[in-house]
Amino acid sequence: MKLNKENRTNGNLFPGNLILGIDPGLASTGWGVIDNSRGKLKYISHGCIETRPDKSRSERLVIIHKAILKIIKIYEPVQAAMENLYFGRNTSSAMAVAESRGVLLLALGTKGIPVLELTPNSIKQAVVGVNRADKKQIQEMVKFILGLKDIPKPDHAADALGAAICAAFGSATRQILE
Repeated sequence: MKLNKENRTNGNLFPGNLILGIDPGLASTGWGVIDNSRGKLKYISHGCIETRPDKSRSERLVIIHKAILKIIKIYEPVQAAMENLYFGRNTSSAMAVAESRGVLLLALGTKGIPVLELTPNSIKQAVVGVNRADKKQIQEMVKFILGLKDIPKPDHAADALGAAICAAFGSATRQILE
């Protein structure tokens, strides 16, 4: 796992209201951090927690747990946003994703970080404007919204940044309504 440290300020402290977006998975868990303060979204960092298939499932879950705790320690997010589990045709991979989500929720919960759980369609709607958007459209809009030069890679990290953007848009709406 590589952490993008060029955006770090003094120690573990980042200005503003950081949101950690997560796209859970057993083989690859995408994560992205954005700052939602001063009325503008700012990119902070992103990456993927990857586990090898030659490891046992329990070893892979431990790797995910330790890595997300490290990310939480470095960036100190005040909120997290995570994609809900989507059951397609492959129920065996859905079980692995569910276990990964459980480990991630445990880590966030033990650190007292509230988690907004989002459907894939709500993320697509918030980021692209249509709930049937494809991965390429999401990646392009994440790049545009955060003012990045390039599309965030891999796509799991772009999806995680999309979840964080969705949470930021939701908190802005809640502030307006309050």
